[in-house]
Amino acid sequence: MSPQRVLIVGASIAGPALAWWLHRYGFEVTVVERAPALRPGGYKIDIRGAAIDVVEQMGLKERLEGMATDMQFMSFVNRAGRRLVDVPSDLFMGRGEADLEVMRGDLSQILYDETRANVDYRFGDTIAELDPVTGGVSFERAEPQTFDLVIGADGLNSTVRRQVFGGDVVRDLNHVVSIATVPNHLELDRWELVYSVPGRTVNLYSTGRDADAKALFLFGTDQKYEGREQQLEILNTTFRGAGWETDRLLDAVAVADDFYFDTVSQVELDRYAVDRVSLVGDAAYCPSFASGQGTSLALVGAYTLAGELSQSAPATAFATYERLMRPYVARNLKLGRDNLGRMISKSALQSWAGAMMLRVLPKLPMKDALVAKITQPIHDAARAIELPAY
Repeated sequence: MSPQRVLIVGASIAGPALAWWLHRYGFEVTVVERAPALRPGGYKIDIRGAAIDVVEQMGLKERLEGMATDMQFMSFVNRAGRRLVDVPSDLFMGRGEADLEVMRGDLSQILYDETRANVDYRFGDTIAELDPVTGGVSFERAEPQTFDLVIGADGLNSTVRRQVFGGDVVRDLNHVVSIATVPNHLELDRWELVYSVPGRTVNLYSTGRDADAKALFLFGTDQKYEGREQQLEILNTTFRGAGWETDRLLDAVAVADDFYFDTVSQVELDRYAVDRVSLVGDAAYCPSFASGQGTSLALVGAYTLAGELSQSAPATAFATYERLMRPYVARNLKLGRDNLGRMISKSALQSWAGAMMLRVLPKLPMKDALVAKITQPIHDAARAIELPAY
């Protein structure tokens, strides 16, 4: 029999990871991506728990270890820039011994490099219309084609999901995150600084692999802003004059090449497949950046979906994929909602008290038990699935 032809929409993390596994199982894979080239940049991301098992099976763990951010400390600073407390990065982020932190762009490049010889990548195009019953696809630029399966790996604002699944499934958590590359004017070396004022948080960090730094702004709002000009305007309105290095960072962000701005949102679907079409990664179950688990869900989802398709007819494979992923997804969606409340202080007193707690924590007799209690929800969410052997 001829190999099944699969179209994957999206070439960030979930798409190329799924392409890797599908090619291994003998599928003929095409990946279409709206961007004209692979998207570099982005913020640091975690690979935890079950996702570590996936990258080990892909033979990529050692290579990713060589690209680790190697972040050493996180410091909370006040308005004048004085460091209130320094905390080891792994402790604060709740990483287990085997967990990895890398830059999103580095992982994306590795997955692309691992698949480009065996997968048909088509950049600068995307789907225009999709028939989930026949697998017929018309593109914005290329000629129409028919595929045995179509998988949406096109992120939070998935075109595939909108066309096939419909409904308002994006849950806005009423916060916005913005990030960009900026000059490392504070000469940070594998160090992250956090400045918090009521309702707003600024992070600045530089990894062991970057000469520049990343500036991240997080704030609460229920307003919607479209286009870079409006997005920069709301950043300035929200953060200008807030103290510390904020104004200088806003000036740098305004001219950054990789400016990113989006709502902090989650995706909650009542099904992951319709006829010949399924979803993976953020398109199906975005847990929000606050969870720190979006990349891990994408890697585990790609592994599970491809594995089930290698063993069963699509309808059965899609159903089993959903059954296996549901509890894992639910745990990580909750983690994202819970974490967001801890990332932004509601008052100056709360911000100060949080920093002081971290300062005294290493001196407490039960510090290990306290740290374990704080970080246990992260570890539980990261391991909330038993990976089948395919």
